[in-house]
Amino acid sequence: MVEVRMEPDLSVIVGPLILPNPVGVASGTFGYGQEYSELVDINKLGALYTKAVTLEPREGNPPPRLTETPHGLINSIGLANPGLDAFLREKLPYLRTLACRIIVNVAGSTEDDYIAVVEGLESALSLRSPSGRSGVDGYEINVSCPNVAHGGMSFGTDPRLIERLTARLRRITSRALIVKLSPNVTDIAEVAKAAEGGGADAVSCINTLVGMAIDTERCRPLIARGTGGLSGPAIRPIGVACTWKVARAVSIPVIGLGGIATAADALEYFLAGAVAIQVGTALFADPRAPLAILDGIREWMRRKGVSRTKDIAALLDS
Repeated sequence: MVEVRMEPDLSVIVGPLILPNPVGVASGTFGYGQEYSELVDINKLGALYTKAVTLEPREGNPPPRLTETPHGLINSIGLANPGLDAFLREKLPYLRTLACRIIVNVAGSTEDDYIAVVEGLESALSLRSPSGRSGVDGYEINVSCPNVAHGGMSFGTDPRLIERLTARLRRITSRALIVKLSPNVTDIAEVAKAAEGGGADAVSCINTLVGMAIDTERCRPLIARGTGGLSGPAIRPIGVACTWKVARAVSIPVIGLGGIATAADALEYFLAGAVAIQVGTALFADPRAPLAILDGIREWMRRKGVSRTKDIAALLDS
């Protein structure tokens, strides 16, 4: 008898959005897509999470703003980006040519900044391209930014602010709304529940951790601003643990990220409760890593007889 191997259904539902597969590229590591267009077949990705878009252009933080650490990378880019108007003029036309799902990462210094960016995008997206593609399928709300109106506090540390901001954004868009959670909190599950309460379709978990590295010869930090965001393999166990906690606290989908470089890394997140993942720092070493990870996930699911990524978590023997 010939063995019939089931072909898994890799599609993922996130609110009103269907991702063709669960593998995306993390915001801030893939630019706006065009930067990687000659290195990887972008259309095979499940989703492209763009570099952040803010209302006004940002030059970012002074250099040095990147440094390697054992099993990781610290960055302090400072959300450098051309601003909303330039994004619409210079980046959106290319994004409209892609077949993969496009999730725009939105950042700001105040609640009104976030609202203005999403309102501006919604207005522009109402005018579709000749191909019929709006070029944006959803928003990932970066709540780990300084909240100027509240003494420099990050939005992501206060569940009340998260719920209020999410609710305001929910009222102005029917597109997929994903809140990107900070791990630099006392209880990430409470923050996730606040995002769900505000109407988020999903949460992505986690953003970078606060890290610091010091040059012991020059006696100064290796990052100009002192601290930065730690990413890479070193944070994967934390990301997996946070995903596990959040997936048990909310009913909306969880998108896992943090230190994913192989299919096995991604599968840890799926077993913890994620339904999709994002690849970030690994792209700097291998731009084709997401597609290799996708192939590995598909083969693992075939071997295990799992039909959908959302069913993987049920296999965890806890």
